[in-house]
Amino acid sequence: MRTSPAIDDLLASLDLGGLIGLTPVGGGDISAAWRVECERGTVFAKTGPASSESIFGSEAAGLQELAKADCIRVPAVVSLGCSGDEAWIALEWLDMQSSSPAVDARLGEQLAALHRYTADQHGFYRDTMIGSTPQPNAQNDNWVEFYQLERLEYQLRTARANGFGGELQTLGSRVIDSVPVFFSGREPQPSLLHGDLWSGNKAACNGEPIIFDPAVYYGDRETDLAMSRLFGGFHRSFYEAYESAWPLPDGHQQRLALYQLYHVLNHLNIFGGGYLGRSISLMRSLLD
Repeated sequence: MRTSPAIDDLLASLDLGGLIGLTPVGGGDISAAWRVECERGTVFAKTGPASSESIFGSEAAGLQELAKADCIRVPAVVSLGCSGDEAWIALEWLDMQSSSPAVDARLGEQLAALHRYTADQHGFYRDTMIGSTPQPNAQNDNWVEFYQLERLEYQLRTARANGFGGELQTLGSRVIDSVPVFFSGREPQPSLLHGDLWSGNKAACNGEPIIFDPAVYYGDRETDLAMSRLFGGFHRSFYEAYESAWPLPDGHQQRLALYQLYHVLNHLNIFGGGYLGRSISLMRSLLD
């Protein structure tokens, strides 16, 4: 069976016996993905150029942090490495199915529990990745400052480097200056966050929720809920269950667009000008 040096080194790290099957599967835009079936087990593997090592390392660190909280099931990290020009990550193989209203409701309850797992500071012990974009996580006691510097300012600097100046930068600067207004009398606690919780990063496994492809850090729990409402959203049972388990504080509706702006700017930086109009529209609504 024809393999690559990365797959060969991955197999050597697994200690699962000889290779039985290597099948391409859907794994996203950044890397190649495989079902790797061996004599003593099966794993899900992603491979990519050596530059993917930081992306895979970020994914592994995030999954391991989420696993520590023991609130929502995540795939276990089996192996991580780099071989010559290629990097890889291997996760336990899970037979995933589409979610259902009942599974989404369970996920809402579990996400509320995850958000009660907290740290002393916002941020994370390491920088992570959100898609193919670096996500700086310098730890900070002040959430407003963290969100201004590590989220909005970083994305706007990246957008400028990508050629998006003009109105985007002018409005963006004003939005950053206005962030404290949205938090009058409120200092969010640093909750453990998935960080990239959209409908494509959740599924069901044996009737239970599972989440994957995180961009983990500690911060305001409202950010996960805001992201979940982008790009299709979740079933209403998810939001009802979350609210029942831990109601969101007053003012969360006004902060929704503020938190979604980070992700729309990230899509602008990854996918290009198709997200420019939406970014500017969100900024205008925030300033209005």
